Amino acid sequence: MSISKISGHLTHDAKIILVPVFLIMLAELLLLMGQDYISIWMHVGIILCLPFASIYLHNREITMAFQSLMLLSALRLLNISMPVFFETTLYIFIFIYTPLVIPIYIVLKAQDFQFSFRLSDEMKKDRVKYSLIAVIVALAIAEGEYAIIKAGSLIPDLSFMSLLQLSIVMIFFVGLIEEVIFRYILQTRLERTFGIWPALLIASALFGVMHSGYGTIYEVLMTASAGLVIGYLYVRTRSLYLVTMIHGLTNVFLFGIIPHLGPGLGLF
Repeated sequence: MSISKISGHLTHDAKIILVPVFLIMLAELLLLMGQDYISIWMHVGIILCLPFASIYLHNREITMAFQSLMLLSALRLLNISMPVFFETTLYIFIFIYTPLVIPIYIVLKAQDFQFSFRLSDEMKKDRVKYSLIAVIVALAIAEGEYAIIKAGSLIPDLSFMSLLQLSIVMIFFVGLIEEVIFRYILQTRLERTFGIWPALLIASALFGVMHSGYGTIYEVLMTASAGLVIGYLYVRTRSLYLVTMIHGLTNVFLFGIIPHLGPGLGLF
């Protein structure tokens, strides 16, 4: 098969895949503008229509990209529809993210992903270096986000038990599940059609708009930038462990440590 033919095939696939990408972005921008009702029904439509489109198109690459994108709409619908069960909103994250394990497992199985949360040999040899990278990147992102949304604390104090509970929820529920969706599945899948760097940009843009629930375009831009940084580190290391730790620690700083100590952790 000639290079031009391959290029043409990928261009055709890319155009089709970009349709739900733009629809998801539009739905999230409508949510940002306060059009919750329209946004919800758009996400419902995406989940209902993409499987039928996959049947019609008979293209495995497009089908797998559609499956990956459907996870974003599922995440948004769970996020919007989940009632608050506890006075402490920390626990609502468990109820939002746990149901996503099932569709994530189905997508991983259907697309033959070899799930691995292990450290690479390089990272095992230099754990201190990568641990510092995770903490520094997470703190920088969290400081930037806190300056925008002034997040309140999800824990009553900075005791060991409070920080442990926050860390478990933010790393193993929020961080891990979102990184599996955005980096491990979506970004990796988009690379097959668009290439590494366009896939990084698209996945990061989607990561940004999926934070439209905070109600400010600055948070969308901030999280899109954070997605670029985290996605780039994933491209360089292919380590789900590293990006999960960065994501989880970002939320620990943002929703726990910084609200209690203040910006700059009270040092400045």
